[in-house]
Amino acid sequence: MAPDSPSPPWLAGFLGQGEVALIVCVVLILFAAREVARLVRQNDATKSAARNARNRLAVWLAQGLGVGRIPKAPGTFGSVLGMGWFLVLLLPGHFGTFVAGTVAGLGWSVWCCDAAERVLRKKDPGSVVLDEIAAIPLCFLPWVIHVWWPAGAMPAPEHFFTADTWWRTVLIFALFRLFDVWKPWPVRASQRLAGGWGVTVDDVLAAGYTALASLALMAR
Repeated sequence: MAPDSPSPPWLAGFLGQGEVALIVCVVLILFAAREVARLVRQNDATKSAARNARNRLAVWLAQGLGVGRIPKAPGTFGSVLGMGWFLVLLLPGHFGTFVAGTVAGLGWSVWCCDAAERVLRKKDPGSVVLDEIAAIPLCFLPWVIHVWWPAGAMPAPEHFFTADTWWRTVLIFALFRLFDVWKPWPVRASQRLAGGWGVTVDDVLAAGYTALASLALMAR
């Protein structure tokens, strides 16, 4: 048998070029994979930082701009801040704005309180007071309607702190705190709702009890 003939020079050259091309392709693929992985990590880090910033903001708002961190009676201090929110809603002097702001505040409370529960890993944390803040305007809704309906004009903020009316304001505030702490049916049961709904709805119901009780004051 004749000995194997050597491979043609053109075939050896072709194989050499193919090996070089293969090595270059592998290097490029590895480099591209490294860059893609780096970009993914960078993107994940950016998303994580944005998510952490959102979470911190949500907790800060849910804690009533930090008021909820007061060690004693954070709910009461949150309700005091809610009085400020109520007065802010009165400033435009428009009933529709008052109602829209109240509804928006309650919706904001549901979202922020839900986020705060997830971040703090606790059901209805005591430091979360945005629910009290958002519910306070509901307590005064009958009084606002009582003034607005016949005259067609909204009461000014100072209307609730005159020599003749301040005691009603204090009583309504105290009734809200009573119902929020006492939690008559279905206030306590509503806390079983999921997430921010359970945090906010119980204060809405406590404010509802307060609003009904305030109707007796309107008759005076």
